[in-house]
Amino acid sequence: MNDMTQLSAEDKVLLDQFLAENKLFLGPDPEIMRDHTLAPRTPFENEVLTKGLDPHQTHHIRGLINAALSEAFEMVNQMGAAPGAKWGDLVTGVYTNSGDLAMIAPHGIIAFAACCFYPIKFIIKNWVNDPTVGVNDGDGFIHNDARYGGIHNTDQSMMMPLFYKGELVCWLSSTIHEGENGACEPGGMPAAAESKYDEGIKMSPFKVVENFQLKRDLVTFLQNSVRDPKLQLEDMKVKLHAVMRLRERMISILDQFGKEAVLGTLRSHLEDVETEMRRRIREMPDGTTRVLQFMDSSLRENCLQKISLAITIKGDRLIMDFRGTAPQFMNRSVNTNIASFKAALCTGLLQNIWPDLPHTMAVLSPIEVITDRNSIIDAEGEMPQAMSLMPLFKGCVVWTIPMNKFSYSLPHKYSAVIASQYDQAATLIYGGLTQHGDVTGNFCADINGNGQGARSHADGEHSVSPVFGFMCDSGEHEINEEDTPIIRLGAQRLAKDRVGWGKYRGGMGYEQIATMRGSLMWGFMTGCEGSKFPSAQGLFGGYSCPSYQLCKIKGINVFDVLRETPKAIEEFDIVRLMNERPIPGGKYTSQDMGMTFELCNEGELYMICQGSGGGYGDVLEREPALVMKDLAEDLISHENARDIYKVVYDEKTLIVDAEATAELRAAYRLERIRRGKPFDQFCKEWVTPEPPRNLPYFGSWDDTTVIYATSAGQRITMPADQLQGVFMPNPKDVRIAELEAQLEACMAKTAA
Repeated sequence: MNDMTQLSAEDKVLLDQFLAENKLFLGPDPEIMRDHTLAPRTPFENEVLTKGLDPHQTHHIRGLINAALSEAFEMVNQMGAAPGAKWGDLVTGVYTNSGDLAMIAPHGIIAFAACCFYPIKFIIKNWVNDPTVGVNDGDGFIHNDARYGGIHNTDQSMMMPLFYKGELVCWLSSTIHEGENGACEPGGMPAAAESKYDEGIKMSPFKVVENFQLKRDLVTFLQNSVRDPKLQLEDMKVKLHAVMRLRERMISILDQFGKEAVLGTLRSHLEDVETEMRRRIREMPDGTTRVLQFMDSSLRENCLQKISLAITIKGDRLIMDFRGTAPQFMNRSVNTNIASFKAALCTGLLQNIWPDLPHTMAVLSPIEVITDRNSIIDAEGEMPQAMSLMPLFKGCVVWTIPMNKFSYSLPHKYSAVIASQYDQAATLIYGGLTQHGDVTGNFCADINGNGQGARSHADGEHSVSPVFGFMCDSGEHEINEEDTPIIRLGAQRLAKDRVGWGKYRGGMGYEQIATMRGSLMWGFMTGCEGSKFPSAQGLFGGYSCPSYQLCKIKGINVFDVLRETPKAIEEFDIVRLMNERPIPGGKYTSQDMGMTFELCNEGELYMICQGSGGGYGDVLEREPALVMKDLAEDLISHENARDIYKVVYDEKTLIVDAEATAELRAAYRLERIRRGKPFDQFCKEWVTPEPPRNLPYFGSWDDTTVIYATSAGQRITMPADQLQGVFMPNPKDVRIAELEAQLEACMAKTAA
């Protein structure tokens, strides 16, 4: 009776139906989450496109939809309560009735929309025909759990089906980086999260709107789950009404042009982009180029995590092979899932490689992505992902080096050949009581000022944009100071000498010096790595950016110092403050940029800086006039102008001795040749059979099928196709053990 093979066909149908209707848990659906290709045409779409569209009308409709998306975006931008809403950390989007991302607003964050089609497809698959849920006109669904599609838990999406004459014709969305979400640390991005249960509210896609009204019971539940209930309510309203405005505009377009023209436009928009992608891939030379990236921190300890990529082009196939990448962490929040990582790839392609293409997920549809399951970029199960930004930011720039090697030889290029942009979220995350007595937690807009990579024809742009959103602004510090007790003592000052050198230098980042005033409980944290291993790579001989530190001056109140001795601090410059130490009694420290939440007393200083993009080309080929221009603008020091660029000049007049410079550079080229070694000799001296034993190294070494890791303090190896999560001890426990060992040694010495 228990033999399933003996079931009749009729009984098997009944059993399958029973199992489908009685699933224990509708978790993230691998069938949805692992598929980034376009859904097949619906019969209606096929009929419309087979008959053909008027290209002029299609262009007109695209423009109207684009304008509607822009209007909805501006509504959120102007009315949103979250700090991120004020500087463009949001997006609005339109999706086909199958859930494919068709168009997004010409502002904001591409990745938000590139992730949002996953929860929409989950809704279509699970709720449309569910009698307890259903999908009806006037419904709205909310979502923030990255495991169902998203970047991380701080991003909340409102999704609404659009019904036209009783038929579901498309989907609309609005997404904001809200920040506070009730996680174990304020601000929504807890580096201290050791499981998904530390990450705050985790909303699988569920209905929160009926008849165009928020359901107050569910709103109250969500408000009760976060530190800032006013923010939660206000932005749910803002997102809902922005989507409703977008709905009005779309219905107007449907009324004007008809369902066939509008839905045909959405589908053709996707297919045209995929066709163009394949054409551009065919233009490129066949072959394979590779790049290695490293994250140097889990945000709680130093460890070297490898991201390995080989891009292969063959005909119209483009294959991205990430095998050999570091394994996932069981109790560190720097993992990401494959759907989120693909959204970062989409951002990087549209930002750094082919920015002229329409912003739609169709750009990834023809691309094959290969990963090791349970790697740090393809994490599954219970792994925390609150700080998924770390590998995701690498995904935004991972294209840059290998794709520019492919495109360098092409007679026609669609953008400049460019080195890597600085790819870290160098900003302060905060939380506590404001000067107004409110509880809050969020992050500062300094995140939006990464230096751009140097180009093949010009220097990189300074602090041009965040690596994840080239259509964002950096916000206004005055607004933040009105709402929170944060005081800026230094901001938007370019970080002198901290630059990616080259024939053309990378764009520079700016310094940030912050303190707190007027709160009895306030703290800061950061979510950044790159303090030991450079984050932005140079191209064709250009230098990578430097490594950057977090600096602090604790045990002082800078406001008392300024009141009593106003001239004690000549200027708020990180290097001068740390080297000259003008405040007596202060505890001056520097550390890695990753810092879990830490309480700040009034007047204590926290100092970080955005980084530079990578340099392009040989430093000895930089025009001396450009070196003098950087000196005149106080971007570099005389020491580096001489030592790195090898320019001879008068420091007072900045007049170059061209002949002496040419002689010095020629001599230095000969010195390079003298230092050079044959490749085989270099490998013999440099290459080791495995990573050094004392190095917490994660990823492949010389064979992508074998993964090295350090778990619970022990070096292990794993087959790449059988990865398991790696466990990291609590840094406090490690420190306690070190101190206990020191104490035991002292006691033994005393006893002897």
